[in-house]
Amino acid sequence: MTALADATLEQVDALAALTETLVEVERTISRLQAARDGILAVGSRLALQVAEQAEHPDHGEMSARTVAAEFAAALRISDRTVQRRMADATWLVERFPLVWEAQGEGRISAAHARVVCEAGEHLDDAASRAAYSAQMIAFAETEAPSRVARMARRVAERFQPRSIDERHRDARKKRSLWVKDVGDGMSQLGMLGPSALVHGAFDRLTQMARSMQQHEPEQQPQREREQEQEQEQEQVQGQADPRTLAQLRNDLAFDLLLTGAPLGHDRPGGSLAAIRGSVSITVPVTTLMGVDTTPAELNGRVPIDPVTARRLAGAASGWDRVLTHPVTGALLAVDRYRPGPDLRRHLRARDQRCRFPTCGYPPADCDIDHHHDAALGGATAESNLGHLCRRHHMLKHHSPWTVEPLGDGVYAWTGPSGKTYIDRAPRQNTVTFLEDDEGGGEGGGVVGGAEVVSTPPF
Repeated sequence: MTALADATLEQVDALAALTETLVEVERTISRLQAARDGILAVGSRLALQVAEQAEHPDHGEMSARTVAAEFAAALRISDRTVQRRMADATWLVERFPLVWEAQGEGRISAAHARVVCEAGEHLDDAASRAAYSAQMIAFAETEAPSRVARMARRVAERFQPRSIDERHRDARKKRSLWVKDVGDGMSQLGMLGPSALVHGAFDRLTQMARSMQQHEPEQQPQREREQEQEQEQEQVQGQADPRTLAQLRNDLAFDLLLTGAPLGHDRPGGSLAAIRGSVSITVPVTTLMGVDTTPAELNGRVPIDPVTARRLAGAASGWDRVLTHPVTGALLAVDRYRPGPDLRRHLRARDQRCRFPTCGYPPADCDIDHHHDAALGGATAESNLGHLCRRHHMLKHHSPWTVEPLGDGVYAWTGPSGKTYIDRAPRQNTVTFLEDDEGGGEGGGVVGGAEVVSTPPF
């Protein structure tokens, strides 16, 4: 049976109409994305104009943060994300105007525009960028982004006045490491670095993983090892370790990262090697007891499974008890079995993150801010304190943004446009109970959660 061989003329016509509609929708999306980039670029330009008029010493950085915060609060997304989009949009509109215009006309998609601009990002001469853009736009109008990316790198080299050595020195400055939460208690660890180091590290992990899969690697014929490397098979008959090659690479990488010594960077006495990673886990006490399966939370931002939470709690050097109302889940108090600064623990348990709208930075990466300045009489009390990451702490003090505590951990932020945005403390990760018909839940005591501070035993 051949697919669609028995379709009627009407069905074939319907497919053709759907295809044309889909193409037009994609063109419309590309036009709207280009329009959004134009708006973001104008926002960046507005911030820069204000900074230039006032001769700001930071060359517009705080002005850009202020505008980004206004956009983000209105859109209910992170202002860091908005500021990155503003920078990307400005870069596209100002450095590759032909590409932006082609996207705005629906001739190419945002994916095409991205790969063209990325391949030509190091072209400093405007005339070279224009010639390169014109050539690549014509190619992109008839090809997929993956094909355009390969061709764009090749064409960009023809217009590149700088050697690969010079460009690599600049590119190395962008090396970085980042984390992205993906759900189900899992996260991604991303790395950008020199190709030789990245591929070398990957190859070492691969060799380690294959060695663990083999019973007697020194007796295995060379041809068999080569065939295994070519096939990248998920599991091998009779392997010593049941894990797949990908799983072994992952486990070995984390083992090295969490326990290995940074020999190339350590100080005399091994102070860096002595550092151990730590995480903060919030878990309902009923989950710890094994009578409930409510997920725990890692650093107040991503769920993790109860088995892992109980293992970390058992190995924890200390933990805070967070008492919550059994019906509403509201925070009532925080205490600790070992002495410590009670107010800091209370604020950490209450806030769980930076208190600027849309920000998700955990308390460990934040400052404790006096909303009404202590130097001007602001009280050092729970009602006047809250966690702000350094970015939003600076924004509060060096921009028109203001914050007003409304009580019960609720804050009203007012942006430079005059609009007000409300930020409420997140609900506690706890178990609550519904009131019965007789109202028996009204005075039913409290149910706690436990915040576990642990050095992971892995």
